[in-house]
Amino acid sequence: MAGRAVQALGSGAPRIMGFLLPPSSQKTVGLRSALEIGVTARFRSTSSISSYSELARERSKTVTSFYNQSAIDASAEKPSVRLTPSTLLYAGKSPDGSHILSSAKYLHKELPVRIAHRIKGFRSLPFIIGCNPTILQVVSSFCCAFSLLLSIKDQDTEARYSKLVQQLLDDHKDVVTMLAEGFRECRKHIQNEALIRNFLDTTLTSRLGIRMLATHHLSLHEENPEYVGIICRRLSPKKIIEKWVDFARRLCEHQYGNSPQVRINGHVAARFPFIPLPLDYILPELLKNAMRATMESHLDTPYNIPDVVVTIANNDTDFVIRIADRGGGIPHSIMDKVMDYHFSTAEQSTQDPRMSNLFNTMTNSGPQSGPMHGFGFGLPTSRAYAEYLGGSLALQSMQGIGTDVYLRLRHIDGKGESFRV
Repeated sequence: MAGRAVQALGSGAPRIMGFLLPPSSQKTVGLRSALEIGVTARFRSTSSISSYSELARERSKTVTSFYNQSAIDASAEKPSVRLTPSTLLYAGKSPDGSHILSSAKYLHKELPVRIAHRIKGFRSLPFIIGCNPTILQVVSSFCCAFSLLLSIKDQDTEARYSKLVQQLLDDHKDVVTMLAEGFRECRKHIQNEALIRNFLDTTLTSRLGIRMLATHHLSLHEENPEYVGIICRRLSPKKIIEKWVDFARRLCEHQYGNSPQVRINGHVAARFPFIPLPLDYILPELLKNAMRATMESHLDTPYNIPDVVVTIANNDTDFVIRIADRGGGIPHSIMDKVMDYHFSTAEQSTQDPRMSNLFNTMTNSGPQSGPMHGFGFGLPTSRAYAEYLGGSLALQSMQGIGTDVYLRLRHIDGKGESFRV
């Protein structure tokens, strides 16, 4: 609801004035009133001869005032408490439902802290990037989420809190897309690529952790013997791969009239406890990349294309999913850039008149991650997620032949130390 209200204010910086008011104003001004004040002030300032200077002062205030929010500052200084998946798994479900209340109490303390950390992260951005309207809108959505979470002091009822958590998940579903758009708009101002990469890695993986915890709490309400919250007791890598293979092939066939066959081999019968959610972000991106490369390298023979081969390797410590295509490999000139944010080979695809916008629909239709590929966010985000989960994402390219992508993830109940959400 709050996200829609913000969008209605237009694309200028003053749209977030309500969320970025000085602390003294926040104590007395509600969310709706703050938004109305922001709009009223904007139009009042443009109705006089001195409107230009007043509007300039307003814009400066809206950019900088969120630096002084005392509640956010206080929460940002608190440490985040990250849990291992095995902790979530073995907490199990209690007959009296006390596990849901315990989860709600944890989220009630943890979510404001993590969101405050993210707002603090935005403050570290170079000023000219932090002023970008799209990035400011992302900041405002985090500020709004923080204020809403603090509005429930004693949790009132768990049902009301869960409804709020679901609302925040819905309102923030487009954050990755907005970040991609914002950084693309101000790309020419980015001088320190390492700083931006670290910022995006931290922001995106933190967002993944928040969504995993929130979704876990909501899933505890569901009666599914195969799951404890978001953790599948006996996940089959083969089945989840097949699901996203079907998804990617349908998109590919819609665009090309054909798609590569996909063969799955290796430890196809493996089953173990794991969280499907991160795989639902990563696998579609890797499979779409493999199919796109295969189709582009066989434009002259679209009905005689090589298979994509997916191999599963499972052991006591981790499991590996290798996706091998014969799409010609990654050119030497861009090999060192494919893991960087804002780099997309889709830009080169459009140089071939036969490609036109053939793959735009496919690459911009991520199931949960949003349209990442067209912005060059697909591979670097998948890499960041894999590393957040204690694993890795590596590429081996044979120029002229194809590319092998290795996704390695730790077991949540294996011999090695597990990751923390």
